[in-house]
Amino acid sequence: MSYDSNVNQAAKAELERRRKLAEETARRNLEGFLQGCPRAGEIRRELAANAAGAARAVLSGGDVHKALEQRKERGMALRREYEELLGECGLTRRDIEPQYTCPRCKDTGFADGKLCGCYKALRRNLAYRNMSAELPLDQCTFDGFSLEYYRNDPAAYGRMQSILRSCREYAENFRANSPNLLFWGGTGLGKTHLSLAIANSALDKGFGVVYGSAQRFAVALERERFGRDNSIEGTSVNLKECDLLILDDLGTEFSSAYSNAAIYDVVNARLMSGRPTVISTNLGLSGLEERYGERFTSRIAGNYALLGFMGKDVRVQKIQS
Repeated sequence: MSYDSNVNQAAKAELERRRKLAEETARRNLEGFLQGCPRAGEIRRELAANAAGAARAVLSGGDVHKALEQRKERGMALRREYEELLGECGLTRRDIEPQYTCPRCKDTGFADGKLCGCYKALRRNLAYRNMSAELPLDQCTFDGFSLEYYRNDPAAYGRMQSILRSCREYAENFRANSPNLLFWGGTGLGKTHLSLAIANSALDKGFGVVYGSAQRFAVALERERFGRDNSIEGTSVNLKECDLLILDDLGTEFSSAYSNAAIYDVVNARLMSGRPTVISTNLGLSGLEERYGERFTSRIAGNYALLGFMGKDVRVQKIQS
């Protein structure tokens, strides 16, 4: 999979930051240890001399086995003393050795001549973040979702109270194979707010989340398919492979044979791989079938938990109040 230059540069910069932090922390700890415990410095020099002596013993001939055993015992005794001194200073060997985020590649991004998995994951998460940039996540929380706008309609109030509870539980228990959700109902009933609240929670748990409107993704997929914009290269794979995809306002995008097929391809691929998707739409099942066809609607009806939103447009109520 390809990424634009900004993602690659950001990933490299983050790896370099991690590597420098690990090495600088270890260096400072070691310098402090050696300054506070002169004997530790002597041991390090004696260990180096002992290793050099072992090499000379091999080259000089004689009873090499005996000489090497003596050197080995000496080295072990010195290392034990060194560990004891570390302990007396409240340190362990981990404190004076770089603790890389990824021990396999030591935060270089490459291991055994190949891209390390940590580098791939970092680029992927940065791409997800870019795709969901500028979302009002801090404004859309579960605590900020008010049921007061539904209280005048007992049926709507009960339904929305149940939906809010279900969404909270979904977010609290979110995992890589969580079920799929379909939010459907009229405009201004809180579908976007609750889907963003779920995104917030999943991001806090460290999952890779991609959030966007169906229109935005349809345009990006078309541009990627026909090579019109290299900056969004990898959109299709990101949508299919992120931990959670939230597809907002399905049915409001410009309809074309390609966009409908592309959206179906993403939804179906995620179903096949068991990755969760949250879709919000103003259309009911009959509207989805009219717009996208029976095959698409059948996949949704059979594999999504359907949450029907009720009430009066909250945005209109806010203006009128």
